Amino acid sequence: MSVRLTWVQPEDLIGHELRQAAQDGRDAREIEARWYAAGGSPAPDRAGASEPPAPPRLRELAGELLDELASLDSPLAADEPTELAEIVAACPHWPGPPEAATTVGRDRRPVVGRDRLHAAWLGRAAGCLLGKPVEKLPLYGIRALARAAGNWPPTTWFTAHGVPPELLAAHPWNRRSAPTSLAENIDGMPEDDDLDHPLLTLLLLQRHGRDFTTADLARLWLDELPAGRTFTAERIAYGNLLAGVEPPETARFRNPFREWIGAQIRADVHGWTHPGDPAGAAAQAHRDAVLTHTANGVYGAMFTAAALAVAAGGESDVHGCLAAGLRVVPPQSRYARAVRLGVETARAEGEFDVVVDRLHAAYADTHHWVHVLPNAALLAAALTHADGDFTRSIGLAVSGGWDTDSNGATAGSLAGLLAGAPDALPDHWTAPLKNRLATSVPGYDRTGFDTLAALTHQEALRP
Repeated sequence: MSVRLTWVQPEDLIGHELRQAAQDGRDAREIEARWYAAGGSPAPDRAGASEPPAPPRLRELAGELLDELASLDSPLAADEPTELAEIVAACPHWPGPPEAATTVGRDRRPVVGRDRLHAAWLGRAAGCLLGKPVEKLPLYGIRALARAAGNWPPTTWFTAHGVPPELLAAHPWNRRSAPTSLAENIDGMPEDDDLDHPLLTLLLLQRHGRDFTTADLARLWLDELPAGRTFTAERIAYGNLLAGVEPPETARFRNPFREWIGAQIRADVHGWTHPGDPAGAAAQAHRDAVLTHTANGVYGAMFTAAALAVAAGGESDVHGCLAAGLRVVPPQSRYARAVRLGVETARAEGEFDVVVDRLHAAYADTHHWVHVLPNAALLAAALTHADGDFTRSIGLAVSGGWDTDSNGATAGSLAGLLAGAPDALPDHWTAPLKNRLATSVPGYDRTGFDTLAALTHQEALRP
């Protein structure tokens, strides 16, 4: 029987675009009424559902309505530009060039050591792996599973040991991740797009250097990234490339996921290789992000890259890193408001569960669990509450639900970089990784994190 693949069919995309229109303040009521009157369905909340394809006329209507939605003006557009020059103009505290510190070729700029990069790679992997088995689970399910195992808030890997069978039946682990990401079966870092994309960024810099273009990234994806390893905005942009759509239109054409979290998970290497240069890191992350994202989706990449850049340059305070990240985000944007909400809520509440409950009250009913805004608020809250502690950083980020592996990965990247060396990370997080990761990115499968740190260090030193 024929089935449809979610994330790509017009009848699936239209519901997500209607939700995005509501968030953008676009008046889509008439379009929405036409869709439901014709028999259309709401957006699927989870990918992978196997349902019969829509009738040809309904699919055709979905495409037409997607194009009509794209023509609606957003009243928030002026505060949320996508072009880099307009973003810089909207940021009153945009960072200046890095202070000279060490001679590297003909440049004078700060450098970052291989040990710190090694810790950042390990931190990203550990945080991602912690979040993998509970990805897509509701918040109450994550809490119930961890509490049953005596691991709340999480300070070690999730496990089925000691968890009642009826609870496991009610809240099953992520189907694809359970065989490789529980305490009882971890054997190295399994493949995940949160690691695939940093590897692709490293490959991009090796081939094209710091002056790469968005088109360079697009060609790299077509050459080296299996289509089946793309999701949400990345899958739409990939399909657009195959159809002859050129960047940055690849991010806009029938892409309701353009403000989701995908670009944010691709930003780490841009930050790691620009120590002390948050503006340079943000600009480089922007060229990457606009292949697939716009506005708040792009800001997620820029914020992350800038925060990591100041950490790589020697900033030892996580709060200073978050503040640096905000300097490259338009202050009136929803992304900046989300980060500020996360930070302020974490500062006001001593119990992190209460912080999470407040963030879910603000976002859960209006935003998909992969959207960048709720995840940005949660990430900022977790890092603020953890105050630089590695275990708390990844544990709190995952404990808040939503995109658990992505938030754990970014939190681990920054906390690992701040820790400064692999030995500074608790052994129970790093030993099961066995200094290797699995990936579909050519040339990197089973590569050690120490090797990745050395390769990243070379790119950080490149003029």
